[in-house]
Amino acid sequence: MSGSKAWISGCIGQRLNADERAFFADERPWGFILFGRNIGEPQQVRDLVAELKEVRGGEHVPILIDQEGGRVQRLRPPFAPRFPPTAEVGRVYLADEAAGRRAAWLQGRLLADDLLNGYGINTNCIPCLDLPAPGSHSIIGDRAYGDRPEIVALLGRAAATGLAAGGVLPVMKHIPGHGRAEADSHLELPTVRAGRAELEAHDFLPFAELADLPAGMTAHIRFEALDPDRPATLSPRVISGIIRGTLRFDGLLMSDDMSMKALQGDMADLARAAIDAGCDLALHCNGDMTEMRAVASAVPELTGESLARAERARDVIRCGPSVPADEAMRAEFAELLGLTA
Repeated sequence: MSGSKAWISGCIGQRLNADERAFFADERPWGFILFGRNIGEPQQVRDLVAELKEVRGGEHVPILIDQEGGRVQRLRPPFAPRFPPTAEVGRVYLADEAAGRRAAWLQGRLLADDLLNGYGINTNCIPCLDLPAPGSHSIIGDRAYGDRPEIVALLGRAAATGLAAGGVLPVMKHIPGHGRAEADSHLELPTVRAGRAELEAHDFLPFAELADLPAGMTAHIRFEALDPDRPATLSPRVISGIIRGTLRFDGLLMSDDMSMKALQGDMADLARAAIDAGCDLALHCNGDMTEMRAVASAVPELTGESLARAERARDVIRCGPSVPADEAMRAEFAELLGLTA
């Protein structure tokens, strides 16, 4: 894989068109992300993943997806088994702590098997470490393991460890916390009004506990107590002061999707602002060529500490699976969750 620029891209359809192939070869995104529009049938997905890797010249090109289980599962039957929302894993933990930890690890490991062995997809945007709060928007809801920081941290760690054991890079989200948002950041910019002390004592804790994970994704949230003027993704105060400082996260930091409606303005300016604020990578998902050109024009070469973080993250992919998955694991997971075979 040749040198990369500081961005991750989507693509518009189920195969790359000629313009995309030439564009990606020239503008060298660090990785790619897949969505429902990219999924037609199983062999087509494998072929698209192979195309994306080929255009960037390497088997270890990061190919991202959101495969959490529950509402957020891009590959569903018949592409991959349906998984329960992570709140169900939290429910198991409350009844039996050892069973809950094992269920979280197994869910990560089995998701890795479905993605990597099934399609060559090597990066999954889990665990979701957000803590829902009373009155918050349902966009997080049952995507969270629960509302207690110590449980979310413990189960998030287990899921990330299981995923990495399957050779798939985990990306924790949404730093420094999306759970209090009263709006959906896909549609508008949410504001969180809680004080800093309250955030540090609750919302930040799972991210601090998992600060050694190799990769993370920002939240498009404006925190009044941290930076009243800018969302976290675009805020040097939040990224340098909170994410890198208070939380001590030194992994690869990517933005949430730059094309979400929470961010308003010129796409090149937004991408440049995210990098200037301290993001290592600008993530752009919708596949719109005009927007992709703007993002690519604004981001720099991936160098220095950002490159070092990116290489450490890719080491998870390079290592490949360390624990083989088998049908016994699937049966055990189904039994722990009380799922019908």
